Amino acid sequence: MLKRLKSAEPARLHLILMLVLTFSTGVIDAVGYLGLDRVFTGNMTGNVVILGMALIGADNLPVVGPSIALACFMLGAVIAGRALRPEAAGWSRRTTALLTAVGATMAAVAVVLFLHAPHAGDPVTLAITGALAVAMGIQAATARHLAVKDVTTVVVTSTLTGLAADSRLGGGSGAHGGRRLGAVVLILCGATVGAALLHMHPGLGVLLTALLTLGVAVAGGIARKQARGEEVEEAAAAGPATAAASGR
Repeated sequence: MLKRLKSAEPARLHLILMLVLTFSTGVIDAVGYLGLDRVFTGNMTGNVVILGMALIGADNLPVVGPSIALACFMLGAVIAGRALRPEAAGWSRRTTALLTAVGATMAAVAVVLFLHAPHAGDPVTLAITGALAVAMGIQAATARHLAVKDVTTVVVTSTLTGLAADSRLGGGSGAHGGRRLGAVVLILCGATVGAALLHMHPGLGVLLTALLTLGVAVAGGIARKQARGEEVEEAAAAGPATAAASGR
């Protein structure tokens, strides 16, 4: 497994890792909507719609939770945006650090959920919502920086649009259809798994997401170090040859 990880091309590896995070988003949003009083911590479009309906009191929808999620998601995106601004697109130490922070935050939230059952309007539950939203904002901004085409990890509306519009039925070539369909299926499967785990304990889905995110951070970090090592070896090998050529 480790050899495969090291030998994988960066673009392909990044695609796989972002698809894993897409699955984890489905898990965390299922936990948020079903276990944290109908709040999405990853899909902000859903929160905006819920908040709009809640403002006129429709179906007793929550206002505070979605508002906290929106604000905290943006805070997380700001944090990641500032951290990654000096970096070129691609995986870096800061990418690894940010995703590790996301995984650690989710692990801490899972511990809290194992100790404290969530209740609508409860301050601890609202704090959990905020923490998860910050983490997902960081994840989304980090994925955006990696720039894996058609895989944002948090939304699939644009992915579905591209899948249909660029398909052969839509007059296109069907390019990237596999990854687009994969992203949609994975977020669907993640939501199914999250809902199933919620029947056992709300902390299990968050814990699974934490483990997946930490795994992605470790995998990306290992691949980056391998790539840097190969670059150093190539530069060292080219050095003597360059020197010999210049001495002729």
